[in-house]
Amino acid sequence: MFGRDILSDWFRDSSYDSSALLNEGVGVIHAGSDRSCSDYLGKLLNHFGHQFPHKNIGDNNSIYLLCVLFNYSNIPVFSVPHMLPLNNSNAQPLNFFLTGIPGLRAAQVWISIPFCLLYVIALSGNSMILFVVLRERNLHEPMYYFLSMLSATDLSLSLCTLSTTLGVFWFEAREITLNACIAQMFFLHGFTFMESGVLLAMAFDRFVAICDPLRYTTILTNARIAQIGMSILIRNTAVMLPVVLFVKKLSFCRAVVLSHSYCYHVDLIQLSCTDNRINNILGLFAIFSTTGFDCPCILLSYVLIIRSVLSIASSEGRQKAFNTCISHISAVAIFYIPLISLSFVRRYGHSAPPFVHTVMANVFLLIPPVLNPIIYSVKTKQIRKAIVKVLIQKQQQI
Repeated sequence: MFGRDILSDWFRDSSYDSSALLNEGVGVIHAGSDRSCSDYLGKLLNHFGHQFPHKNIGDNNSIYLLCVLFNYSNIPVFSVPHMLPLNNSNAQPLNFFLTGIPGLRAAQVWISIPFCLLYVIALSGNSMILFVVLRERNLHEPMYYFLSMLSATDLSLSLCTLSTTLGVFWFEAREITLNACIAQMFFLHGFTFMESGVLLAMAFDRFVAICDPLRYTTILTNARIAQIGMSILIRNTAVMLPVVLFVKKLSFCRAVVLSHSYCYHVDLIQLSCTDNRINNILGLFAIFSTTGFDCPCILLSYVLIIRSVLSIASSEGRQKAFNTCISHISAVAIFYIPLISLSFVRRYGHSAPPFVHTVMANVFLLIPPVLNPIIYSVKTKQIRKAIVKVLIQKQQQI
């Protein structure tokens, strides 16, 4: 076990016999409990004093050992003095270490089972939606084109975190390079913002269909739908590029332990040893120029839709108009409610155990990709019929 060798190396030049502390360290690493790791880190700091950071922690195994200890303790990484700054100009590539479920390392394999099922549902459900919309000619309409955009975004969002999350849970593959981390961050936030933009486009689709039905096909032509899709893509790329470029300029410290099983912008810049105010400003600008703009516009569109629906004379007509919006309202709710809830938990839930924040962050990313295909399959008759038709044809072929 490399932990014993590393600890032995740290204790080799100690002024007194530290075999008991060494044996305790090996036991702590093996047990991986919150309290024991926290206590042991305190003993290490007292034992080595200010020389602790200058011990042989340059190799990846040593850094990983520290990450394991910090991951299962309540001591912040930067409470260790004199952490050495690293930046992209160093010859040795800078690596980060992802985190599974803090304090539940022994149960991570079992915890990964429901996460794996959620990924399977998300990937298969959104792939099915894309397949039936592309295959069935009667679904080649604006509403279903926007639905295929939503499914493609959800599919991409799931694939962004699939490899790192299951890699951490199943294979303890925690190490990730800075460039890979930044790339994951770019696509993760980019597809999240893209989903917000697609939901706004779908709200516009419902607004035109209900408030101006006679001009629906002339307003939402195939060319205009393509333009809307391209504008969403260009907006998200333009917003995320400055965020990525300024993250590349940051310098980081040696014990770079992320608090999630994927790379998250706020998580990444908090590990910086240099001034990150510009990064915080760019991150806030990215949020307010995407979801911060889209959400009020969606609310405004539904205010106008409700006003138009209430002007319909027959109750049957009002109910039919409202029913066409239920799927989209559900999609908006399952996207924005977890997002807002997670923000409140991060801001006010400091007393909650670390695993609560990590589990919520992972579940938040999977809720929309998992539930959107289910909602549209259940509530949209044309999608439901197309899926049943495809399944019957596959069964007949078998």
